Amino acid sequence: MKYYLAIDIGASSGRHILGHIENGRMVLEEVWRFDNKQIHKNGHDCWDVGSLWKGITDGLKACKALGKIPHTIGIDTWAVDFVLVDGDGNMIGDAVAYRDSRTEKMDRVLERYIPHTMLYSRTGIQKQLFNTVYQLVALKREHPEQLSQAERLLMIPDYFNYRLTGVMANEYTNATSTGMIYTVTKGWDKGIIGALSLPWKLFKDPLMPGTVLGGLTPEVQAEVGFDSTVILPATHDTGSAFLAIPARDDNAVYLSSGTWSLLGVENDHAITSEQSRLKNFTNEGGAWGRYRYLKNIMGLWMLQSVRRELNGETYVEGREQRTASEQRWTFSMLSAAARGAEGFPSVVDVNKDCFLSPDSMTEAIKAECAASKQQVPKTVGELAQCIYHSLALCYKNAILELQELTGKTYTSINIVGGGCQDDYLNECTAKATGLPVYAGPIEGTAIGNLLVQMIEGGDLPDLQAARNTIRSSFDIKEIDPS
Repeated sequence: MKYYLAIDIGASSGRHILGHIENGRMVLEEVWRFDNKQIHKNGHDCWDVGSLWKGITDGLKACKALGKIPHTIGIDTWAVDFVLVDGDGNMIGDAVAYRDSRTEKMDRVLERYIPHTMLYSRTGIQKQLFNTVYQLVALKREHPEQLSQAERLLMIPDYFNYRLTGVMANEYTNATSTGMIYTVTKGWDKGIIGALSLPWKLFKDPLMPGTVLGGLTPEVQAEVGFDSTVILPATHDTGSAFLAIPARDDNAVYLSSGTWSLLGVENDHAITSEQSRLKNFTNEGGAWGRYRYLKNIMGLWMLQSVRRELNGETYVEGREQRTASEQRWTFSMLSAAARGAEGFPSVVDVNKDCFLSPDSMTEAIKAECAASKQQVPKTVGELAQCIYHSLALCYKNAILELQELTGKTYTSINIVGGGCQDDYLNECTAKATGLPVYAGPIEGTAIGNLLVQMIEGGDLPDLQAARNTIRSSFDIKEIDPS
């Protein structure tokens, strides 16, 4: 049996998922799971790179223990965050997380060098303060010596690929999230990098998904007990998730639903018009040189944050701290509570910066309702109802904007990712948009990661055949808007 391994690392956890083709169907097996928690270090919220690396190698050891050695391995993670390394491949500084406050007001600083209108017209990337380009402006102000000492900039999955193979490479889909890739050449924009006086040596031509990096280093082989070939999937998790969407036609909207909601369509060209910029749509690079034209929406982060508060959980130096609470709230309980508060009318703009990383999500929502002179939620059900319907309304408005910008009429919504399991959110989405919702597969990101490996490995001929295989391999739930 030929196995392929997707190492899929999200904002809260990572998973090792083996995949293979059996009787024309894709079969998945989760063999390892590990936590991903931020730590507060040197005044910033950072990723615990050492802990993540241990999770990666422990998962490879689990494959060995099962006797299921992967033919190839692919890593995907979230986007925009990076590390700097010196000539010996050692990290310089910390892997600061995108929710850290260091990028506050950095858009104003960047505007002195590059007007955002020009930045968007060249890169097609929507303005979000956590984009890599703003992080680099912040880093240059705080630690210019780190940039001068560094030999390479590696996005988070690039860094772990380097640790596995010894090869330093920038992968295209994740590189586009930096806001420094020129849509015409699909390479680093020398004008932007020059305007910011960033060292050109940090950036090497990005490689496309499907590129083979090579085998495991001798050190990794000795630790995990086998060799395998590392291949680049779409290392940006949204890029992988969009590949796994088994759309029935070209008139479907895609929604990758999780901590973030990424809603959009696939295009063969970037849309960088002024109208598109003002609507804040982004053109993220996809596999095979295509574009994911989408809007980043806050997503289930709001519900996750409220649940954590209700359960008395906080995170200190990466360790979960729990205080006593009357009950342990689950997501299904929050969904049921929201159903019970169906008539609660208040909604908020989920994309406001105040919801990005508040001290209390509950208080942020209440304050926003009060400021807009709406009814302030008093119960858990009202709070959850506000989140659910605010998300659904945001999806509706984004689709209307999408139709205006592309000139197309969309007739369905395909949802993948963990959020597709939330039946109540799917129902709210169908009702708000008036469109049928097709929910599934759940493991969209890992499946998209595996698709690239399986196409490269010869088990699937092309993307369309892969999507047909997904449709026949996994349950897809249909929710009617009526």
